[in-house]
Amino acid sequence: MSTKKKVLIVAGVVIGIGVLGALTLRGGGDKGVEVTTEQVARRTLVEVVTASGKIEPKRKVDISADISGRVVQLGVEEGQWVNQGDVLLRIDPTQYTSAVRRNEALVQQSRAREAQARAQLAKAQGDYRRAEQLQQTNELVSTADVENARTQAQVAEQELEAARFAVNQAQAALTESRDQLGKTTIVAPMSGRVTRLNIELGETAVVGTMNNPGSLLLTIADLSVMEAKVEVDETDVPGLTIGDSASIKVDAFPGRAFPGKVTRIGNSSIQPTAGGSTDQQSVDYEVVITLDNPPAELRPDLSATAEIVTETRANALSVPILALTVRDREGKKFRTNEEDKDAPQAARARGEEEEVEGVFVVRDGKATWVPVQIGIAGDRYFEVVSGLRGGETVVSGSYATVRELEADDMVRVPEPAAAEKGTGAEKGKAERRQG
Repeated sequence: MSTKKKVLIVAGVVIGIGVLGALTLRGGGDKGVEVTTEQVARRTLVEVVTASGKIEPKRKVDISADISGRVVQLGVEEGQWVNQGDVLLRIDPTQYTSAVRRNEALVQQSRAREAQARAQLAKAQGDYRRAEQLQQTNELVSTADVENARTQAQVAEQELEAARFAVNQAQAALTESRDQLGKTTIVAPMSGRVTRLNIELGETAVVGTMNNPGSLLLTIADLSVMEAKVEVDETDVPGLTIGDSASIKVDAFPGRAFPGKVTRIGNSSIQPTAGGSTDQQSVDYEVVITLDNPPAELRPDLSATAEIVTETRANALSVPILALTVRDREGKKFRTNEEDKDAPQAARARGEEEEVEGVFVVRDGKATWVPVQIGIAGDRYFEVVSGLRGGETVVSGSYATVRELEADDMVRVPEPAAAEKGTGAEKGKAERRQG
């Protein structure tokens, strides 16, 4: 046999195998494409939005210093319970006490000057009245002397007014210095637990500014009401409403779930961190879930995952999620021009048609394309709003099979009975061997 004939024979065998495989995949063989199926039935579906975040107390107070100074007394420890009004810490009051005493002396000095100015005003007014009387009786006082006396009285009156302002200014300075002295003692603004303590005895407390928040001394939180603050994707936010039930899973408590309800939905998106690119980041909204009866061992800043129930459908007609796919109106796959270059022009035009969601129903050993309209999505099933009546057998797998399947393809479903029979025979053989 010549080499040319051998090549032709091998090529023919390869082509034959390829055609046979294609016929089998496309349903041209006797067996068809092996698929798994499931019946369209009514089920209870629960649509859930999953988001991650952290556990936070509903009410907490971050305490910072309003004045600078060294901490000379620290009366609390982290984890300690405090009541409203309890002394938390004291800052060295030496310089602030001196400022109060200095301003007290300044107030006394200003009041003395006010009294002096009042006496000078009384004398100037008396001199002015006498000068007027003398001029009217015997004209021994000139008009210039009378005018001079009146001017002196007016000057004394203004000096008294200035002295009064000086007293007010000194009193304001005294009030301010007393306020500064009072801020050296920091008391608890609320009852709660000290969840964070960032200062030690002897350290210096720093006052914050607009650009620098300063040193956070400690945090007091009410742990009786805890919240989960989670970040929800923008596509899921419209489906959320206040009062939606949720289940919170905390990484620190594996195997446990804490129930709660949505109590706040952010009206604006979470701003990206400084230096981040908004084009590369997804848009998320903060959603707050208040936990029902949180355990005492729950702590702030624990990582949490929330499953928020947005919709529940009882007795809803449903199909497996894997069964739903997208085709053209005829149930054919969308192909690119390159994939369809050897097909007629009408076949290429299918790529420009509208995408249709649907499932493949098994009828007489063939995959029949049925467009459907879906509703909510459960854990494993989609709600079917229209297109199916219930009881149909749909192709539910595998994923690769559903992705490649087209309308009118021959399909076959493996018989479980045969598999169970084989398993029983193997089991009998094993028993006989053991016997």
